[in-house]
Amino acid sequence: MNATNMNKNNLKSNACALAIVLAGLLVSACQSRQFHISGTITNAADSILYLENMALDGAQTVDSVKLDGEGTFSFAQDAPNAPEFYRLRIADQIINLSIDSTETVTVSARYPQMTTQYDVKGSDNCKKIQELSYLQYQLQAAVMSIVDNPSLGVKATEDSIMSVVRSYKQKVTYDYIYREPMKAYAYFALFQYITVGNSYLMLFNPQQFPEDVKIFAAVATNWDANYPESLRGQNLHNIAIEGMRDKRIIDHRNNGLVIDADKVSEINIIDIALNDNHGNARSLTELKGQVVLLDFHQFGTDYSAERIMMLRELYNKYHSRGLQIFQVAIGTEEHYWKTQTAALPWICVRDADGKASNAYLAPAPRIPCDYLINRENIVVRGANEIGDLDKEIAQLL
Repeated sequence: MNATNMNKNNLKSNACALAIVLAGLLVSACQSRQFHISGTITNAADSILYLENMALDGAQTVDSVKLDGEGTFSFAQDAPNAPEFYRLRIADQIINLSIDSTETVTVSARYPQMTTQYDVKGSDNCKKIQELSYLQYQLQAAVMSIVDNPSLGVKATEDSIMSVVRSYKQKVTYDYIYREPMKAYAYFALFQYITVGNSYLMLFNPQQFPEDVKIFAAVATNWDANYPESLRGQNLHNIAIEGMRDKRIIDHRNNGLVIDADKVSEINIIDIALNDNHGNARSLTELKGQVVLLDFHQFGTDYSAERIMMLRELYNKYHSRGLQIFQVAIGTEEHYWKTQTAALPWICVRDADGKASNAYLAPAPRIPCDYLINRENIVVRGANEIGDLDKEIAQLL
């Protein structure tokens, strides 16, 4: 064999070796993007243990195993790009879990008490979900006790149930949901329910309890920022927005609010010039040519998360057509303001003492309040004159 052929053969061999190495690295990379759930469920020999994905449209079996006498099991699945929810199930006994990425979760339990008596390691979210599940179990027991009390009439039974439900919601809202609204366990808490007779009662439900809108909005805002492409985040966003619309309709109806949309008071713009949350000088006058929603806001208030959700909906809907939001934070601590506005896509400035905004705030009934500015940089709607904000923005565009 001559030198040329030897060199060709060496090149082929090296190329094959490189291809094998690359293939191995590819397989390894794919395998590393998995999560693992393993452990032991005793006293369940010959039972079928299911791993189910709790998708938005219901439970979907992704794997299963027939347990032997020792009860050991191990599941592996592709890692999600955003928090996802799973459960282990034998018959009607379930253990709820969440998976963020490539973690390894270990579960140990004894059948048939696995729903309420299990241990989980490897995930703080799963530990919190365990706590929430146990609290839910206690609430269900309390409700059943009320229903089974023969001394209570129908009205007293309903009032007693709602009393324990309100107490539960208050605890879960402040100890879990508001504590870390971007976490999977906060999302999990929003969709807990109990059974009353033959009916399901969702514990957090903006359609039934309008005050729950701000709780959904708090979680939705954080999921919008952290998992913008997540289907669960989009679902939360839609629930929050729909709840806000329903609440506004109810509030208007209850307050007998009638606004004449034909009333327009046009005044020349009074400029506001402040630094934004990135340190850049911004002003209202620089936005001539765009329709501007001038929003005065106080971060950290009860309404804040709900209002941000409403503004995000308007921005997403109309920004490409020429809408800009100029948001002025009033009296908010600087570091907190920067943290809260870091993920917002519109202009965010801060007026610490309110002096720069005084001309607008003096006639305003309260904060939050809005002004609408047309493309000619003229204020066309004052704080007391805006009816259907969505409709009036569309008309200006």
